[in-house]
Amino acid sequence: MQIQVLKSKIHRVKITQAELHYVGSITIDEDLMDAANLIANEKVQIVNVNNGERLETYVIKGERGSGEVCLNGPAARKAQVGDIVIIISYAGMELEEAKNYTPKLIFPDEQNKLI
Repeated sequence: MQIQVLKSKIHRVKITQAELHYVGSITIDEDLMDAANLIANEKVQIVNVNNGERLETYVIKGERGSGEVCLNGPAARKAQVGDIVIIISYAGMELEEAKNYTPKLIFPDEQNKLI
């Protein structure tokens, strides 16, 4: 039996941009992606601390070192620049594997830089 478990999380990162007229997704600084073990096109859940909104989308690589976290397309309506969000990814794995799995959690500073 496979279950879904937390794979990785970027905890309390700031939205730097929202682009409504874009194809869709969330653009994330590649440094944050690497630190959180996220890859381009990976499905993520976005939880907005400011307004309680939750949505799912996929990741696009942002400029490395930029601190960029940009909601694109319809997702841009779910947050404003400056909102604090949590970006979560999950993975399916066998129950016994999941019992020993340690998710990758990162806690960026107020400028979305790695601490």
